[in-house]
Amino acid sequence: MDLFKCPGSQTLKQPVPDYIECPFCKGEVEIWSDEARATCPSCKNVVPREMKSGCWEWCDFADKCLGSELLSKMKTEKGVA
Repeated sequence: MDLFKCPGSQTLKQPVPDYIECPFCKGEVEIWSDEARATCPSCKNVVPREMKSGCWEWCDFADKCLGSELLSKMKTEKGVA
């Protein structure tokens, strides 16, 4: 049983929504904590956002904590893969 839960990985393993303003039409865009971009439902433009840095970038256990698939996705989204 895994008793330790890394606080730095929780919003990646269990993504949560965030809402940002579309820079094109000022509409509301839902973007999840594990995403670097989302499509605006109003104007259909792709809206990017800067990915926050996280422990997954330097932690030796990131592949075990997040899993190799999610870690690879995060590196791709952040542009470090």
